[in-house]
Amino acid sequence: MTAQTAHTSTPALSNPALVAALAVGLIALATLAGAWFFQLVLDIRPCPLCLEQRYAYYLAIPLAVLVAIAAARDAPRGLVATGLIVLALAALANAVLGGYHAGVEWTFWQGPTDCSGPVVDLGKAGSLLERLDTVKVIRCDEVQWRFLGLSLAGYNVLISLLMAAIALWGAGKTARR
Repeated sequence: MTAQTAHTSTPALSNPALVAALAVGLIALATLAGAWFFQLVLDIRPCPLCLEQRYAYYLAIPLAVLVAIAAARDAPRGLVATGLIVLALAALANAVLGGYHAGVEWTFWQGPTDCSGPVVDLGKAGSLLERLDTVKVIRCDEVQWRFLGLSLAGYNVLISLLMAAIALWGAGKTARR
């Protein structure tokens, strides 16, 4: 590597907002890809709470791209830092939702009735057997997969906390520049 190559490749790495935004975006993209892999390839179907936990990732990817573009183009520090703080808040909210879901799975508390309570309305008695054959309710309180003692909701908490920490690091470094 020549001195000129080293000089031209370091400005992007010396921009903490750019590094943080790209890292958060890539982590969100990889997490969603993993979720879709579990769903479509391994046939581990998401419950309603699992699907809600994906919203933060769907927000994080385009927002992280916008923040990265703004950071790369030397947008005002306040704007870039605000974008990173929004990413951090979305990730923290998602960590709380994942923690709630993990608590439902461990039966620390009851989850929403639409995915962890009793099935109340099955329609008319004549079509009951037909409905039971076609409807598969994915319960929020039943863990479909664990690794090292954690469910996917538990891993979501850890991933979301990591994303929040990276975004806050980038925002802090950007504000101090």
